[in-house]
Amino acid sequence: MNKKELRQLIRSRKRLFDKQALDEQSLVRIKQLMSHPRLIAAKTIMMYYSLPDEVDTHEAIRQLVKQGKTVLLPVVTSEDSMILRRYEQATDLRTGAFGIMEPVGQHFNDYDQIELAVVPGVAFDAEGHRLGRGRGYYDRFLPRLPHAYKLGLCFDFQKVEHVPTDANDIRMDEVL
Repeated sequence: MNKKELRQLIRSRKRLFDKQALDEQSLVRIKQLMSHPRLIAAKTIMMYYSLPDEVDTHEAIRQLVKQGKTVLLPVVTSEDSMILRRYEQATDLRTGAFGIMEPVGQHFNDYDQIELAVVPGVAFDAEGHRLGRGRGYYDRFLPRLPHAYKLGLCFDFQKVEHVPTDANDIRMDEVL
């Protein structure tokens, strides 16, 4: 199965679940994330502000900020580039590229401080291979974080036996 076919398969799987079912599955996954030793130990975390069809990270992000952690979210700046900005509160978010909520806060580029990167994906396999939405933003950005533990976050139905990969695809250290 190629990448396009796998994206279509996962889209069809998602359609089997209504919003309430996805919310319930999100709660289970976020509970795992919030109790993960890497997250508990990390002071600076790269997260993503979820879209409606992704594991819902909104409350987890608020909780992490309340705990005094530095939470960084991606901001798409061009056709092939993204940066990180610090998340302070939901009122600091604006709709950015692809309808994704992005922070308008302080630009962050001290990448060596990032201990954990929580990464979304369309599909993941047991070896940590990740299939994104097809634009390559994370695969171009994640090499800047060589010291960060890369944690893929997804619903169980997004876990597959094999994700087709290219040389530029970045592997996750773990997938929840």
